[in-house]
Amino acid sequence: MTDFNLNAEARADLGKGASRRLRRLASLVPAVIYGGDKAPQSISLLAKEVAKLLENEAAFSHVISLSVDGQAENVVIKALQRHPAKGYVMHADFQRVVAGQKLTAHVPLHFINEETSVGVKQQGGEVSHTISEVEVSCLPKDLPEFIEVDLAKVEVGQTVHLSDLKAPAGVQLVALAHGNDLAVANIHASRVAKEEGAAE
Repeated sequence: MTDFNLNAEARADLGKGASRRLRRLASLVPAVIYGGDKAPQSISLLAKEVAKLLENEAAFSHVISLSVDGQAENVVIKALQRHPAKGYVMHADFQRVVAGQKLTAHVPLHFINEETSVGVKQQGGEVSHTISEVEVSCLPKDLPEFIEVDLAKVEVGQTVHLSDLKAPAGVQLVALAHGNDLAVANIHASRVAKEEGAAE
């Protein structure tokens, strides 16, 4: 398991103008840490450090050790604001992690057995992913790196929902807890097969 570490500096210069200056002059990313029993704290991070951290998909679903002026705090990434065209991070929100206190985080979905699924291999269908991540609620120690979606037995015309996923022990899917059994993926007849059927 990789350790995720980030260094940050506290910042007192707040507001949109200050954030723009940070990004332009110092290649820094403005960010906020909140949660736990402490007041929200405004910080800045080196843009290149943030970019390097985010190269690893697991960073989104891991506890990160964030050192602010030498003081380490455990946090998870709560939200990222990216540049609409260039994709780099313009602002980050981190949530403090408190041992024994549940947190919510977004965890990526890993789709397995797509090529060998009944719907693709035997019935010539195509897989569509409806969502690529899910919001989970769990204790920090139970936070999964990803959740698997096994498509092995899915046939053409079938849809996989959140209720079909096997969440690890101690992990609750937030949408499901609120009664939203979202569609995750489906296998549909390929366009070629549809066109051939129409031609016949």
